[in-house]
Formats: sequence, structure tokens, C-alpha cells
Amino acid sequence: MFDQFFAPGNAIFSAALLLMLLIGAVQAVGLAGDIDADVHADTHGDVGIPDTLLAWAGIGRVPFLMWLVIFLALFGALGLGLQQLMTALTGGPGTSLLMVPLTTVAAVPVTGAASRLVARILPGLETTAIERDELIGLYAHVSIGTPRDGNPARARVTDRHGQPHQIMVEPDSSDQVFQTGEKVLLVKIEGDIFKAFTRGDFYLPRLDGL
Repeated sequence: MFDQFFAPGNAIFSAALLLMLLIGAVQAVGLAGDIDADVHADTHGDVGIPDTLLAWAGIGRVPFLMWLVIFLALFGALGLGLQQLMTALTGGPGTSLLMVPLTTVAAVPVTGAASRLVARILPGLETTAIERDELIGLYAHVSIGTPRDGNPARARVTDRHGQPHQIMVEPDSSDQVFQTGEKVLLVKIEGDIFKAFTRGDFYLPRLDGL
């Protein structure tokens, strides 16, 4: 079995399965943070060929990383299966030039069907993807570093769906400096950096028991 997995003709399919496991592991331990890579197929109004193809492939039904994991799993599994079938029929594996496009064509519609099934089972996956500017107006906690003007640091914010996001934040005012653990109000976004104001209570004395 392992000989087939690491065979030269199966390398690209084995790599797809390994990448799928890696993405799953990174997501499981939360190292990916907030990756805003959700792709949405607009099915309202006039629907063109690109939108139809995206919907057929299942892109936009679930978060993009989940779609990618599903596709890699099916691409890898189908590729290995087709190579075994090719070996049984011809005595040897097919070339990558033939098998990769063939497997892709086979995997995409199956991925679309699987994505639609997952979206029906877990409907929240379709509705919790948000635009980054929807985080404006929410409070974030500085988690790492000391954000100052021109020197952003990492912060954590929870959106209206209860989903946490890891963002980069810096003061909107050049004379402010935030501290780790401080709660700040997100007021705007410039590129990938959120601008924020402090709540002002981080430096107030706290009386235990009150």
C-alpha cells in the first residue's frame, strides 16, 4: 500500500492528500487564525458562465478552505484509485499529463456535490463568512505585542456570529499606544490593518471584590 502511495506516478495525488491533512491539522489547532479566503458565487440577478461554473463546483457553498480540503481529499483518493485501475488494465500507471486532468475533471463535480451536502448539514457555514469591514465597530483584545502608530500588533475580535478572528491592529491616533490585553474599538480598516481607539479603562485601578 505504501509502495503505491509513494510511487512516482502517484506523487501528485499523494501530495494532495498530505496537503489536505496539513490544512486540516493547522485549522484544528487554530494556527491559521482568520483567513478571509471565502469565495461566494453570486446567484442573484444575471448569472453568467463563471458564476454557473463556480456554483457547479460548489465554491461559495462552504468556506474556501473547507472546499479546498474536500477537493484535495477527493482529488488524491480518485487519483490513486484511477492509477490502480490503469495499472490493472494496462500493466502500468498512466502519465501525469493524462491522469491529472482526468482526475481533476472527475473530482470537481464530486467536490461540488459534497460541498452542497455539507452546506445543508451545517447551514451556518454559508452564513458566518463575513467581510473584514463588518468587524468595524466591534471591540478587540490586543493579544500579542504593543501596537503603536506604524507598528501594528495582533488582536482578537469575535464577530456577530460568535466566530473569532485574528487581526492586525494599530492606534488611529499617533499619540496612542496599546498594551497587551487592552480592549480597543475598531473604527476603520486600511489595507489589512485595523485602526482602533482605546476604551480608556485599561489603566484605571481595579478594586478586587467590587
